[in-house]
Amino acid sequence: MSEFAIQASNVVKKFGDFTAIEGINLNVPKGSIYGFLGPNGCGKSTTIRVLTGLLSPTSGKVDVLGLQIPKQSELLRLKIGYMTQKFSLYDDLTVEENLQFIGQIFGMPNQALHARINHQLGVYGLDQRRKQRVSGMSGGQKQRLSLAAATMHKPELLFLDEPTSAVDPENRREFWEQLFDLSDQGTTILVTSHYMDEAERCHRLAIMESGLIRADGEPERLMAEMGVNVVEIKAPGLRTLKEMLVQRPQVRSAAQLGVRLRVLIHAHIDQPIQWLANEFPQLANAEMNLARPSLEDVFVTVTGEGRQ
Repeated sequence: MSEFAIQASNVVKKFGDFTAIEGINLNVPKGSIYGFLGPNGCGKSTTIRVLTGLLSPTSGKVDVLGLQIPKQSELLRLKIGYMTQKFSLYDDLTVEENLQFIGQIFGMPNQALHARINHQLGVYGLDQRRKQRVSGMSGGQKQRLSLAAATMHKPELLFLDEPTSAVDPENRREFWEQLFDLSDQGTTILVTSHYMDEAERCHRLAIMESGLIRADGEPERLMAEMGVNVVEIKAPGLRTLKEMLVQRPQVRSAAQLGVRLRVLIHAHIDQPIQWLANEFPQLANAEMNLARPSLEDVFVTVTGEGRQ
């Protein structure tokens, strides 16, 4: 048995002359939460549709849960859950009716279905809302119901396509706690997002741009291996300073955060703060500190703005 829930090799997906996915390779360990981070239109959703068998790849090999995709897509659909960013719910049905409908689609017998509905309502805090129509629910409630529906049949693998794009930070945090519970129970989760803080929660992460995977690994390792040091500068005239800094080849990027300028300097500069003070006399008395790299720094480093 493979240790990977998903293995994709040299996968390409074209729509006419447009290449949406360009030769990607993926290995998603079983039981992990694997993130896909990237801007809208970079190929994240197309990749998920290829992995689920909804789209056939133009070329390449896809193996999901030991099944060849798209050849064995019908068998795969019984083993996976899929939650989209637009909540795949029926507004005119109640909470309970939505779960019942999903369970019936998967052929669950009545007694098991009734027990599973009660279980899901309890786990996702919806037991007091079982008779409420979906149309009257908040975004956070719909999100919890969507996750309850996507996991009704206890899938081995869960695909989540930007699942938190329509909810507030508090609901996002609670949603991720539920994902970690599922992962702890052995469910493999592949989640797309464009939120940096969310991506840092994943066990492993791929950063996509223009149909390509630019980086792949554990978030902490990606941050450690960027090849840059991060310096935060507090000084007057930050906008002018930024324009001067980004002209230097030693500087990968610079961005203002409030009253500070966050500067990424190539790692071959041994003492970046001293280098800044020597190269820019106006910084002699400025407040400068080394900072912990963030996933946003990684993203900038490996995608368009950061590549030289």
